[in-house]
Amino acid sequence: MLPKIVKRAIFLGIITGLAIAVFTAGAYFGYSNRPPIGKIAALFNKETAKPQQIDFAPFWDSWRVVESKYVGREQIDGQKMVWGAIEGMVKSLGDPYSVFFPPKETELFETSVKGEFYGIGIEVGIREGILTVIAPLKDTPAYRAGLKASDKILKINGTSTEDMAVDEAIFLIRGEKGTEISLSIFREGEKESREVKIIRDIIKIPILETEKKEKGIFVIRLYNFSENSPDAFRKALREMMEAGSNKLILDLRGNAGGYLEASVDIASWFLPAGKAVAREDFGNGKEEIYRSRGYDIFDNLPFIVLVNQGSASASEILAGALSDHKIATLVGEKTFGKGSVQELVPITDDTSLKITIARWLTPDGKSISEKGLTPDIEVKMTEEDAEKGKDSQMEKAIEILQSKQIK
Repeated sequence: MLPKIVKRAIFLGIITGLAIAVFTAGAYFGYSNRPPIGKIAALFNKETAKPQQIDFAPFWDSWRVVESKYVGREQIDGQKMVWGAIEGMVKSLGDPYSVFFPPKETELFETSVKGEFYGIGIEVGIREGILTVIAPLKDTPAYRAGLKASDKILKINGTSTEDMAVDEAIFLIRGEKGTEISLSIFREGEKESREVKIIRDIIKIPILETEKKEKGIFVIRLYNFSENSPDAFRKALREMMEAGSNKLILDLRGNAGGYLEASVDIASWFLPAGKAVAREDFGNGKEEIYRSRGYDIFDNLPFIVLVNQGSASASEILAGALSDHKIATLVGEKTFGKGSVQELVPITDDTSLKITIARWLTPDGKSISEKGLTPDIEVKMTEEDAEKGKDSQMEKAIEILQSKQIK
């Protein structure tokens, strides 16, 4: 049996885990000899769908018009029309993370979550209806090309991203090693978009880095919440204690998330057993609470968590838990706001549906999806700071720890 960490995951652009559930869809046969209600019943599980409450006549009337009047009707592929209808139905939800995968896209998606892959190394999401860079991953082609969190992607190789689903964008961005991709990018504060050309390469995702600073301050830069992150974090804490450091800065900037279980495990080093780390709201009155395992090895640790617009999903869960329980002070900029859970559901042998089944709340009940997290102390990173190599957010965190202006 697979460990729970593999089963439970948060879908985030390119760091993705799967929770597979079984779903049986009715086959689509003999529709032309049935009345509209009979036809549509063949497409749905009769116990869960209630076709008598929905007027499907416009759908079938449109189908008949296409079959009888479309100039290229001899080449019509009925099965593709069914896939297109399902895609449109899912798109009507207005959720960029729910998407139907026809056969080719299903194969690409399943390949994308296994092992190494070729791409440019960015996490992407939808913000205000626009495809947006959540974060470029450290030391990847996108990082070296200068892409930044919150950059808007307007076109991918000349194809407009308007109304494009996240997974569709990912498929277009990935490609063979050594091939070039062109992105049309718009950055806040600039008057015009820019074209950025990037060469695809193998993407190897780093886990974390550590740094010992003066006056007892220790920095852990956590880049993702992978299956190996909890063990790497445990080793980093040991390194901190062996170094004699007694103040901690956890840098989650540009960390777009990953496994839920990794964030729960890391939070457990700072919270007593049983304390809530995150709440999973299924929207029907049902809720599941994920709780600390209670490693809880610190007592009144001076603790800063750095966040920015590239902090998403599992990063927001961890930062939200530490903030709500008043364990750490959040410093930086508002986080991305990606707090939903997707489940991949097989529809046929070669198609699948990735559907949002729940949303994440912090222990105090704040929705991560709606607005992200607002830091306790807001510090903007300016273009001037970036050009000078100045990290004003890190400097502020150090200043707070040294002056003991912490919770």
